[in-house]
Amino acid sequence: MHLNIAVGIPTVGRAHILRETLIEIARQSRRPDSIIVCGATAGDVAGAAEAYPEVRVMLTEPGLPRQRNAIIGAAAGADVLVFFDDDFFPDPGYLATIEQHMGRDPGIVVATGLVVADGIGGPGLTPAEGRTILSRHLAFIDVQSQAVRPTFSGYGCNMAVRLAPMRAHGLRFDERLPLYAWQEDVDLSRHLAEFGEVVQIPAARGVHLGVKSGRGSGVRLGYSQVANPIYLCGKRRGYPFRRAITHVAKNMAMNIARAFRPEPFVDRRGRLRGNLLALRDLAFGRMIPERILDL
Repeated sequence: MHLNIAVGIPTVGRAHILRETLIEIARQSRRPDSIIVCGATAGDVAGAAEAYPEVRVMLTEPGLPRQRNAIIGAAAGADVLVFFDDDFFPDPGYLATIEQHMGRDPGIVVATGLVVADGIGGPGLTPAEGRTILSRHLAFIDVQSQAVRPTFSGYGCNMAVRLAPMRAHGLRFDERLPLYAWQEDVDLSRHLAEFGEVVQIPAARGVHLGVKSGRGSGVRLGYSQVANPIYLCGKRRGYPFRRAITHVAKNMAMNIARAFRPEPFVDRRGRLRGNLLALRDLAFGRMIPERILDL
């Protein structure tokens, strides 16, 4: 079944990486029917049209959910909207694979691919490293690992959403999660899970460079690591309390363990300070995701 597929890329402060990603998307065997890039300033999208002449460029207020929602509004004719981070390199068959599975099974409402390498947990990958990893991995695809499987949520760096249920039920990303919006992908996935299946499609592969430029402060991220999961489980829309507490505990434990010998690419002490500020606010009944705007 042919689907109208749009690709959406929110971006802030990483125009040089965005251009590299657009070059990779231009190599898709199944080209997107439209591609929408949303930045906050003209500098965020500089060079996008040169990298991908058919791109539609938008500007809106900064904040990942707000930018993602602007893209949803602009994808009026699409059946499926594939969100890529501005530093995600999809393999050339990514969109063809999404169309194959989501076209054949209308019950799939969210699909996420297989990230074969993720620089987010380290210093980040260069575009050259990302391309090398992807080409090597694609040369050794394990056919036995291609089965589509259920998953709890999409991973926002590469996440395809079916727009019909979103339009029918007025679903959007939660704009109460400001700036980098920790866990906004999980929140939307669990809302959509009420209307269909959330799956991983391992044959749709890519590399997430995990570029560190353009990301927020460690204090703000640390606050969000506590505030956002607790806020989301409080909405009672499929985000379990146990998952929220586990998520908070795991991140705090990592920040505590590495605070005295932090990685050079992670502000562990800032994150831990943000964690503790959130717990203090929780104790006084004033913890909200938007608090990071004051930090």
